[in-house]
Amino acid sequence: MQITSEVLERAIEELAKLPGTGRKSAQRIAIHLLKQSDERVLTLADSLVQLKKSVKRCSVCGTITDEDPCSICSNQKRKTGVICVVEEFQDVYIIEKTNEFRGRYHVLGGTISPLDNIGPDDIRIKELLERLANDDEPVEEVILALNPDAEGEATSYYINKLLLNYDVNVTRIAYGIPMGTELEFIDEATLSRAFASRTSF
Repeated sequence: MQITSEVLERAIEELAKLPGTGRKSAQRIAIHLLKQSDERVLTLADSLVQLKKSVKRCSVCGTITDEDPCSICSNQKRKTGVICVVEEFQDVYIIEKTNEFRGRYHVLGGTISPLDNIGPDDIRIKELLERLANDDEPVEEVILALNPDAEGEATSYYINKLLLNYDVNVTRIAYGIPMGTELEFIDEATLSRAFASRTSF
């Protein structure tokens, strides 16, 4: 096959690296962008540049934010005595959609996974323990809302064991969620029910 545009080919190759995007989808996106006005494409490009430049991690909970601390951590109306522990920042968005949880969050940034050489020191467990030791905002309950897969289970058990040394009630979201399913793919009603019927660890 003879390539008529090296620039288009490079764009297709880069787009094909996006999750869930194969070469054919990348080609359709690239051709679609070619047909758009310069202004529209430049707006998209600018938003991607700003995404990398301006978005950062909240120094308190670890979610992504434009301002530090994030709007959830700085919201005085949120319950300070309840922390929901999640794997990734997108889980915060999913839980927030349910309007079921009104406390604070703690994003681990992954799970313990020996096969991937990810241990407890590679995720934000130490920061969670520091938050629990902070007397300025006493924590009464820690909700473990990790994905119900092998890594999520291992991480939940590890955190639960550590929290036995703290005066805190450890709960987990209920198992109305199928094993092996990630929070990202669960509908809001199921997730809302899981929060409402959580049990002690």
